[in-house]
Amino acid sequence: MKRVLTRRCPQCGQGRLFRGYARLQDACSSCALVFRREPGAQTGSMYLTAAVGELFAVLVIGLFWWLFDWSTLRFVATALPLVFVFCALFLPVSQAVWVGVEYVTDLEGHEPWAELRR
Repeated sequence: MKRVLTRRCPQCGQGRLFRGYARLQDACSSCALVFRREPGAQTGSMYLTAAVGELFAVLVIGLFWWLFDWSTLRFVATALPLVFVFCALFLPVSQAVWVGVEYVTDLEGHEPWAELRR
């Protein structure tokens, strides 16, 4: 997980995971580990981003509700942009974590794409 959180290949730790903002490389430039094996492989990161974003929204709304005596419109107008920005910033983290999760589970399942390379 340390490797993917630093946005490096989960296998070798050398190649970059991303070629741009939230745009995964197809494979590692160093060890050729495939990051995007099939369409929909990153669906789990979408769910992870949604779940963490919802928890963040609950925390923001709860904190604002407790600290301020605002109208509902003001709560929404303030919290919504914060949640959107948080989700946009969290998306690459979620994608990297999901690559790591897939790598570990596929390594345990002896998937050929995840075989250790030298």
